[in-house]
Amino acid sequence: MVKHGDHEYLCNEEKRLKEDRERTKYWKKWGPYLSERQWGTVREDYSADGDAWSHFTFDQAKSRAYRWGEDGIAGVSDSHARQCVTFAFWNEKDDILKERLFGLANPEGNHGESIKETHFYVDNTPTHSYMKYLYKYPQRKFPYEELRAENKKRSRDVPEYNLIDSGIFSDDRYWDIIIETAKDTEDEEQLLFRVTAYNRGPESAPLHIVPQVYFRNTWAWGQPNKEKKPSIEAQNEFVAKSLHDVLGERYIQLSPSPGVTPESSDVMPQLLFTENDTNLNALYGIENKTKYVKDAFHRYIVDDEKDAVNPAKKGTKVCAWYAFDEGEGIPPGGCAVVRFKLSKNIETRTFMDDNGDIQPDLGIDEEVFDDIFELRRYEADEFYWRISPLPMTDDLRNIQRQAFAGMLWTKQFYHLIWDQWANGDPSQPPPPPERKAIRNDKWRHMYLDDILSMPDCWEYPFFAAWDTAFHCIPLAMIDPEFAKKQLDVLTREWYMHPNGQIPAYEWNFGDVNPPVHAWATFRVFKIERKMSEALPTGGVLEQADSTGWMAFYSLTMLNIALELAKHRRTYEDIASKFFEHFLFISDAMTYRNGDKETSLWNEEDGFYYDAISYGGPWTQQMPVRSLVGLIPLYAVLTLEPEVIRKFPSFKKRLDWFIEMRNDVAERNIANMNKRGKGERMLLALVSKDRLKRILEKMLDEEEFLSPYGIRSLSKYHEKNNFKMNVNGTEFKVDYVPGDSNSSLFGGNSNWRGPIWLCVNFLLIESLLRFHMFYGSEFKVECPTGSGDYMHLGHVAEELQHRLQHLFARDDDGTRACNAGNDMLNHNPHWRDYVFFHEFFHGDDGSGLGASHQTGWTGLIAKMIHDSGVNCRLPHTPRTPGAAADHYFDDVFSRVTKKPKPFMGRRHSMRSIDARSDWTEDDDPEEKAAREKDDEEVLDYVNKKLKRVLSVSGKGGDVFERDEDFEGQLDEV
Repeated sequence: MVKHGDHEYLCNEEKRLKEDRERTKYWKKWGPYLSERQWGTVREDYSADGDAWSHFTFDQAKSRAYRWGEDGIAGVSDSHARQCVTFAFWNEKDDILKERLFGLANPEGNHGESIKETHFYVDNTPTHSYMKYLYKYPQRKFPYEELRAENKKRSRDVPEYNLIDSGIFSDDRYWDIIIETAKDTEDEEQLLFRVTAYNRGPESAPLHIVPQVYFRNTWAWGQPNKEKKPSIEAQNEFVAKSLHDVLGERYIQLSPSPGVTPESSDVMPQLLFTENDTNLNALYGIENKTKYVKDAFHRYIVDDEKDAVNPAKKGTKVCAWYAFDEGEGIPPGGCAVVRFKLSKNIETRTFMDDNGDIQPDLGIDEEVFDDIFELRRYEADEFYWRISPLPMTDDLRNIQRQAFAGMLWTKQFYHLIWDQWANGDPSQPPPPPERKAIRNDKWRHMYLDDILSMPDCWEYPFFAAWDTAFHCIPLAMIDPEFAKKQLDVLTREWYMHPNGQIPAYEWNFGDVNPPVHAWATFRVFKIERKMSEALPTGGVLEQADSTGWMAFYSLTMLNIALELAKHRRTYEDIASKFFEHFLFISDAMTYRNGDKETSLWNEEDGFYYDAISYGGPWTQQMPVRSLVGLIPLYAVLTLEPEVIRKFPSFKKRLDWFIEMRNDVAERNIANMNKRGKGERMLLALVSKDRLKRILEKMLDEEEFLSPYGIRSLSKYHEKNNFKMNVNGTEFKVDYVPGDSNSSLFGGNSNWRGPIWLCVNFLLIESLLRFHMFYGSEFKVECPTGSGDYMHLGHVAEELQHRLQHLFARDDDGTRACNAGNDMLNHNPHWRDYVFFHEFFHGDDGSGLGASHQTGWTGLIAKMIHDSGVNCRLPHTPRTPGAAADHYFDDVFSRVTKKPKPFMGRRHSMRSIDARSDWTEDDDPEEKAAREKDDEEVLDYVNKKLKRVLSVSGKGGDVFERDEDFEGQLDEV
């Protein structure tokens, strides 16, 4: 949104967001809310030993009904996943219908659970008015067993074996299947679906496209249910009617698909029906409760079992089978297109036959249908341009767009009622009594039924509290309402424990996470406004990182309290309380060791270390250079002089502590008597001298500073392992820049060297806050030993650029995150798509862990927004900021004309490539309003460009006020 005076200039997507927020239209009722993996989750685990992976496997998923959710490829559903739309495919080589994405269970992978498919989240808007998903489906037989066997024999010291490594995509023998969803302009519950499958291979090949619409099974469990069992029934060859007590009547309306060559005839869909119930006979050898069961479409299409589907053409699950198998199939370079819609009404049309008689046309008007897609796509372009209107490379803009898309595609329906889950269902065998004590037995209050932001649709299809906090930063840029709800819902009584703990994640709701929720809440507020186990050693672990986290939390709460005190003075006392908490928490950086006091700060090394206190005079510091020593930097806050003057009660407590408790105030924190730039006051754990010494290591390329960000463990430990012998057992900490070499955290997470965007993001914010206090006069060498000195604002920008280099192309077109894979980097059908991994190799930047974790890795969208305008290419030397002047040499303009719609649908009888009827809207009022909007946006952008240019390379300070830092151009 752009504001000029009292007027809001809203693009169409922003209007939809406003309508949804004001509840005049429920635009978010339908969205990409289905998981990509429901099997192997804690919710579906009813085992005696808590082994969720073996209790419900991938192989069982095609035949076994889920209790708590659904999954599928590019799945769409209503906000409670009552009715679901997913997509299935078959290449006539696979033994199973491809209904869901394949991956390894945790025990099967050499680095834990891991998806073994290739797909990309290409586009999505906050109201899901337009969504685009790309699935790359091999034409050769899918190597299910090869992937299992090869990963099983690999050790943790070698990389995973992925689908791309198998050679299955060689000679481009695969399908690019683009799945798009669009919502109608007026009716937010009318959904249009278009599937376009391109044959990238050198030969013709058959393909079966099988969209499915079904109801989540809510009827088989014997729980009290006021709703009747839903149903779907055929109306004619192109229409099926669905009926649900809550959703009402809806119609699945199909369209014939054009032939794939000029000579071939249209491909007619075949409607198949079954029930979304478990095939008990196939799984357990007992009689089925219903004749038609969940795996019917697989058996009918792949196994040719013609009695597998219901001949009465009704059930709770329906598919439309499009078989593109005429002759040898779809020719190389050709494509198949499938169109259908889900709506409350049937589209009716007529045509005149050869005899001059009017006849009903049961199909969909393809041209009107495609018009809606092109309009939604154009509106998505317009919306995202407004999010980041400053000029940047097309590559960075594409990375940001896909990061946002991933954030939105990973919104999922999450359902769990603890009482029903723990005690079992009346119609099912009672679960083993011992399972209650395995996990989460203290969380009996939980009743979860929400759309939540997940870290990853496949590897982490469950919410994770501290991940959620980071998700909300980029989400707040595009949908602050949803971001606020995510932060709010975890504190509700049906989530939060009665003792005040926020649930961590389903494997252990009671696990301890860093306290980042308050920080995220305040940052979302600002963005919207502007736009454990016992130690094996015995003893007690005195932790520099936990102290740093709690100090960080206290300062965040102090900041929130001061913001609220602007409106209600009672919060002034709360601000004073958190100020005192900060001081006393900081005192924990010095711990008592008998009659002595010992600091976690190591003066000789100039770094914070953890220490073990054995009681009495015995203590041992552990000189491991890890994030433990950097996290104290997070605890920093600058107070503006006008804020201090505005709250006299708070100022009085502040002055009293500085004067009367000087021993506490100056033992472990920066000097509060000194004032910085603009007479600001600094609250920080780290003094100026300690800050400089910590940064010497953090910015040393032989220690923490990688070409792609800050490592989680210093490279110093590559040659200098930390070792400790406890009762004859040696423990070692060494630098592991890639995948984990241990089974900790399931074996698929590593904090001993790789780069994590979440902790880097907090370090960048901390540097900016220090810069606001110390100003441009305080400079450090960056990189250490380079002779190049920067103020902390430029250091923060340098880190942002290095993190962007994980994804951005270099001069050779290579992305570091692609680990040198030539196909990913240079093949024209691959090079523009980006994986967003969980973490990255500490030396070469290759992507590791979950491959679609646009959860906290989606933070890159915010970094691109903040500093992408002057980001240099990877592997190019850093030059003074004036080198970015070339970005502003050209006249900045915006193309407002709608692009000519193009889908590249070759070899079809009904071309949708270059239509002559696509014209601008001719409403003069709409045109004038749009031009006025554009004029205001351009005026805003030009002012921002002048501001950036005025400080670039001149030692200027972009953040003159605290508000500038908090916003960081977020007012767009």
